[in-house]
Amino acid sequence: MTMLVVGATGSVGRLVVAELLAHGHTTRALVRNTARAKRLLPPEAEIIVADVTRPDTLTAAVDGVDGVVLTLGSDGGAHSSPQNVDYAGVRNVLTALSALDETPRIVLMTAIGITSRSAGYGHLLDWKRRSERLVRASGLPYAIVRPGWFDMNGPEEHRPVFLQGDTRRTGTPADGVIARKDIAQVLVQALTAPQATRRTFELVAEAGPVQPDLSHLFANLTPDAPGALDGDGDEPNMPLDQEPEHVRDDLAAVRGRSDA
Repeated sequence: MTMLVVGATGSVGRLVVAELLAHGHTTRALVRNTARAKRLLPPEAEIIVADVTRPDTLTAAVDGVDGVVLTLGSDGGAHSSPQNVDYAGVRNVLTALSALDETPRIVLMTAIGITSRSAGYGHLLDWKRRSERLVRASGLPYAIVRPGWFDMNGPEEHRPVFLQGDTRRTGTPADGVIARKDIAQVLVQALTAPQATRRTFELVAEAGPVQPDLSHLFANLTPDAPGALDGDGDEPNMPLDQEPEHVRDDLAAVRGRSDA
């Protein structure tokens, strides 16, 4: 299949590119900087130059794709703020996908503890959570993966564990850890496994080996309720009527396209 990785030169995105290629998929890497992409990505990857903050650049990137993995992450700069990238970037990709005749699958990577609303994270987690809501409202088949702390696992901790309800919210590695390479494996399998459809889950690792087939773990998860804004078991602590007006407008627009 033809897969698109958005955030392809990031620390997880580049591993997703390699994992998709290893599974035999035609893999497009959406990047802003060609030189950086050629330095970091396998030569077999098809490099697509675009910018998620500029919707007009995304049409060619999404044309004909069967699946999209979103591993977006802002760097805090004026161009790359959580609102512009983690949220609006996802919105802009979904808008581009809505023009397709096909129905591609979406896998969105966010973060464990996303529902904490802790001031310690600034607004980062709130914008990531809003991006999750857009994906759920899109009507596209999706999976949303919330990894724990990157690469803080021990050498024997590679057995993936899926959690739901986002109850680990201390904002420390005590919430769970996971290797970036193991995150990439889960994201790629979630893109093609039917058992992962409409699942939202936290991803951590415990002692044990990598598991080559994760379909049974996906199957054990509870799907998100139809029409729900949040993941199964999430604390309802972000009321829609208290959200910024433009966020409510974006959700209404995405829902309107999915109903069309």
